[in-house]
Amino acid sequence: MSSPFDCISDFMFFETEVEPADVILIPGASQPQLMEQAARLYHQGIAPFILPSGGSTPYVETTEWEFLRNVGVSLGVPAEAILREDTATNTFENARLSWEVLQSKHMHPKKAVLVCKNYHARRALLTYQLFFSRETVFYVSPVIDRSGTTKLNWCLDERKIHLVMSELEKVGTYFRRHISNWNP
Repeated sequence: MSSPFDCISDFMFFETEVEPADVILIPGASQPQLMEQAARLYHQGIAPFILPSGGSTPYVETTEWEFLRNVGVSLGVPAEAILREDTATNTFENARLSWEVLQSKHMHPKKAVLVCKNYHARRALLTYQLFFSRETVFYVSPVIDRSGTTKLNWCLDERKIHLVMSELEKVGTYFRRHISNWNP
């Protein structure tokens, strides 16, 4: 049955086909599901590097980067295949500092896979597109996080409604000032 909120579901929850890329990017989070997905893609040969991004957070004892790196290594991803960005405190910094890490390694990704929480997919993609080269093609491979929020159930529970609508509000707030400067 259709809902008047289907347009929000379609905008916020999306994924793309994933093709071979230069790097797998993970905007910081303290949830193992992100690195589990990135490790699966890495082992499938989708990309030779994974770049988790994230600094200190109250949710893990280390940085988000170290937490995610440890998950990746435990899943058989070689430590040298996991690039380091361990200072970002928000999605804008995740994207900007990840770009700087790649540039410092003389890496200019033509294609990148973005592994993120499913309800964060739209904002994460827009943010990485803002900071990366306009020539970079992004593939989005979202995961369901520990909240269990999905495209089908987000509007059935107050906590999930809050998560999704907060993300939707951030899309409007964060990108309003960038739209007129985003020349094609």
